[in-house]
Amino acid sequence: MKKLLLLAFILLTFNSHGQGLPGLGAGTTPNNRPILHGKNWVAITGKPLAATAGAMVFQQGGNAVDAACAMIAATSTMWDVLSWGGETQALIYNPNTKKVIAINAMGVAPTGATVDFYKSQGMDYPPQFGPLAATTPGTPGGIMTMLAEYGKLSLEQILKPAMDLAKGYPIEAQTANAIETQKARIKEWPYSKKVFLPHLGEKREAPEAGEIFVQEDLYQTLSKLVEAERAALKAGKSRKEAIYAAYDRFYKGDIAKEIVRGTREQGGLFTESDLANWKVKIEEPLHVNYRGVDVYKLQEWTQGPALLQSLNILENFDLRSMGYNSANYINTVYQAMSLAFADRDFYYGDPAFVKSPMKGLLSKDYAKARAKLIGDVNDPSITAGDPYPFQGETNPYLDLLKKNQEAVAELNPSEINSTVDQKFLNDFQSGTTSVQSADAEGWVVSVTPSGGWIPAVIAGNTGVGLSQRMQSFVLDKNLNPYNLPEPGKRPRVTLTPSMAMKDGKPYLAFSVQGGDSQDQNLLQFLINVVDFDMNVQEAVEAANFNSYQMQSSFGDHEIKPGAITLREDTPDWVRKDLLKRGYVMDFWTKTSGPITAIWIDWKHGGTFWGGASNYGDDYGIAW
Repeated sequence: MKKLLLLAFILLTFNSHGQGLPGLGAGTTPNNRPILHGKNWVAITGKPLAATAGAMVFQQGGNAVDAACAMIAATSTMWDVLSWGGETQALIYNPNTKKVIAINAMGVAPTGATVDFYKSQGMDYPPQFGPLAATTPGTPGGIMTMLAEYGKLSLEQILKPAMDLAKGYPIEAQTANAIETQKARIKEWPYSKKVFLPHLGEKREAPEAGEIFVQEDLYQTLSKLVEAERAALKAGKSRKEAIYAAYDRFYKGDIAKEIVRGTREQGGLFTESDLANWKVKIEEPLHVNYRGVDVYKLQEWTQGPALLQSLNILENFDLRSMGYNSANYINTVYQAMSLAFADRDFYYGDPAFVKSPMKGLLSKDYAKARAKLIGDVNDPSITAGDPYPFQGETNPYLDLLKKNQEAVAELNPSEINSTVDQKFLNDFQSGTTSVQSADAEGWVVSVTPSGGWIPAVIAGNTGVGLSQRMQSFVLDKNLNPYNLPEPGKRPRVTLTPSMAMKDGKPYLAFSVQGGDSQDQNLLQFLINVVDFDMNVQEAVEAANFNSYQMQSSFGDHEIKPGAITLREDTPDWVRKDLLKRGYVMDFWTKTSGPITAIWIDWKHGGTFWGGASNYGDDYGIAW
């Protein structure tokens, strides 16, 4: 009788944690943070104050797009590893059309930004920092386009929280200490020094945690956008036309002129035409079906399709039977990611310039062929495959592909450096933030804005910190012939919001911070939900692993075959097994990555379950 009671208690406990009855490993540890339950709306992002901005907009009658725009604006103002001169990319489910659409607000390489130019500067890659690292600003255009096309409120209402923050807010320790740590580089740029170092000449020149941090130039820039909207409305323009009037002032008016002047003064390449000719693109996302779930990602100017490729490969394996985070599971998922990311490193780039073979890369037959390469031990010689035959074409870069494969095959195992030091990790996991929102009308939004993180060059007297995304280009066509810099071209970025549909309805919105690690964490999150029946909060907190067997998109663009980060509570028997399989391990206290996610509960009328991992400052509010 006691055994039956105990079994009943265990089953009830598992069931209380999950969306259904969790599989083995799920629900066994209490969540560090509570699940957010909401009937009307949910807003989640990288900073608590920014989540409050989303809630404020919802309370004014805004929809999930309005709230997402307010959160992007707030996080950009708070320098949550991004600024107003960075880039924004989003997936939006439109309940009116019942389709997922993609927002491409990635800036482009400016005039003069060519392979020859950067090589003439003695560079192997475009730089990590400074004015020559900057693409044209994308986030303002992204916010205003999303708002004009899909929102309900005015730009003034959306910008109000960010403007209040710009007038002064108590700065957080993380940001304040990042400024102090990077102050030597910040001093190289006069406008950055003016904004970031209010105590110049003192022992601590950055603000202290809790000090009111004022950005008057940024406040004036945002005020000009509101002025442009007001003037257009007064002249009889529609809400949408008024928002685009503000858009034009940023990219074609006095704001654009000051951005160009200030950037060029500090050695940058922007021209007024670069800003005026840039446009936000509204695109069709890519998607695959994984075990009955349709998963959507942005196109191949991001790394997002690598997650889709990984899912196609892993669909050929029974992951659940392997056991959550067993050595067999880790080895299989690790190599699946290695195969997908090897293709990312060679084939992905801006499709407006060179069309990548995405039909072949995302075909199920190609995935089956790649899956056959996964063995019982890790293969450090994994390289890109040839997807062209799977779309009925011949590879135009077959000579480069073969050269890469031969170079890796000839590599002496003793020459492989799998040591992961702090600089490599900082480069590999260069941050961003994430935004998720959903509402009772049916709008669902997932955003991964980024760029302009500290230390950032501020463009003149605008308060706008410039992107560092040029560093994601390569200068050697042997590495990736699709991702070479050209004026007007978007670099292949790591930024990768995610959305999933099931039975024709929104199912999940999810994204994460963390550079090249993003689609690794998101892949494991999705597997946690789909294959291991975890609820959304369990899934964002669960122990992930990070692979470094892919080319870093930042810094020196290194690759570390076999290197893997595991959570420190990984059992000894798993560690020993992985060691035999050729892995070089290190261990962290938390490995989930700062994932944010929303799950829609259709069993109970489409209510929301929000999750924000216990990894960082990510925070959510629901109602």
